[in-house]
Amino acid sequence: MTIHRARSHRRPDRRDGEAGVTLLEMMVVLVIIAIVAVMVVPNVIGRPDEARVTVATADIRTIGGALEIYRLDNRSYPTTAQGLEALVDKPLAPPTPSNWSEGGYLPALPTDPWDNAYIYRADRTGYELTSLGADGKPGGSGVDADISNRAGS
Repeated sequence: MTIHRARSHRRPDRRDGEAGVTLLEMMVVLVIIAIVAVMVVPNVIGRPDEARVTVATADIRTIGGALEIYRLDNRSYPTTAQGLEALVDKPLAPPTPSNWSEGGYLPALPTDPWDNAYIYRADRTGYELTSLGADGKPGGSGVDADISNRAGS
């Protein structure tokens, strides 16, 4: 008994007129991409300081969270003299914390997005954290304005 297999009579693969992308189609796509880029890029590129303001605000919240944990562990915030360094290294200046967390509360001393130190002030009622903004000077407006954890800031 012999089994015969039917031969496939398919044509070899050929490119017909619609199988590829023409140069004209590529040019249209590139022009569309260029138009979108011209409209979007200036809006994104022109806002780095505004993004830094957002980062500084988020940093202040994060540092504030570490300060709250420090207060829960030690019944008070670090003093102004101890500063934010108390969140990284155990303070040696009085009042020394009685229950300081080994490893600290932050991995490193934070700086704002403009590479300036955050300003920390503490009193008996709480603390204030401030970034002096893009200009690094008190006051200012827009991206130069101070960023703080104070109400209304």
